[in-house]
Amino acid sequence: MTWFEAFILGLLQGLTEFLPVSSSGHLIIGKELFGIESRNMVFEVLVHAATVLSTITVFRKEILNLGMKFFQFKWNSETQYVLKIFLSMLPVLVVGLFFKDTVTELFGEGVRLVGIMLLVTALLLTLTHFVKFKQQKTISYTSAFVIGLAQALAVLPGLSRSGSTIATGLLMGVKKEEVAQFSFLMVLIPILGEAFLEMLGGEFSFASSGISPIALISGFIAAYGAGFAACKLMIGIVKRTKLIWFALYCAIMGIISIFFL
Repeated sequence: MTWFEAFILGLLQGLTEFLPVSSSGHLIIGKELFGIESRNMVFEVLVHAATVLSTITVFRKEILNLGMKFFQFKWNSETQYVLKIFLSMLPVLVVGLFFKDTVTELFGEGVRLVGIMLLVTALLLTLTHFVKFKQQKTISYTSAFVIGLAQALAVLPGLSRSGSTIATGLLMGVKKEEVAQFSFLMVLIPILGEAFLEMLGGEFSFASSGISPIALISGFIAAYGAGFAACKLMIGIVKRTKLIWFALYCAIMGIISIFFL
C-alpha cells in the first residue's frame, strides 16, 4: 500500500464512518479497486481510531460536560446518559472478547459479503422512512441496549454501524438529533479500547502491518480530517434529510459489489 493509496482509503474511511453507508465496507471495496490484499487489521484499526478522535473533537464540549457531571457521583441526567452509553457497549464487548477472530476472517471474505450487508443496510434505512413509532421523550435503557445490539451486529463488513444504530433508534422512537449524538458517542470507548489492546498485545505495529509508517500516518491524517467534516455533516443530515436517499445509495453499491466487482 503506497502513501497515496493509504491517503485515499483514509479519506474514504473518514467520509463514510458517520454516513450510514458502511465505512468498513467501503474500505474493502477500495482495497479491491486498488488491488490490495491484506488480512491484517492494523490499518483498519488505525483509521477507525482517527475518526473516533475526530468525533471527540466535534463533541468535546458535550463529552467534557458528561464527564464532569458523571464524576460528581450524583443521580443526574448526565450520569444516566453515561450509564446508557456503557449499557449500549456490552453487546460489542461480547463480540470483541469472544468472536474477534471470526470478525477478522469476515473482513477477508471479499466484496460479495460487503454487497449483501449493504443491501441489509439499505433495508434498515428504508424501514425508517415507512415505519413510525411514538417518539420517546428521552432515550431509555431498553433503547440504549437494543441500539447496542445493532452496533454489535454492525461489525459485519458492509453493515453500516451508524446506519444500523441510527435506524434502530429511530424505529424505537428516539428523536433524530438525540439518536445521532448517541450513535456517535457510543462507539468512542470500543474503538479506542480495541486500538489500546492491540498496542498492548504487540500486534499494533508498523512491521506487523506490512505497510510503511508514511502510508499509515497518511491514512490516519486523511481519516481524521474527513471524519471531522463528515461528523458535522451527518448531524445536520439526520436532522433535516430523509435517510431513504442513503438507502438507495447502499442498494446501488450493494448490487455493484455483488455482480460487478
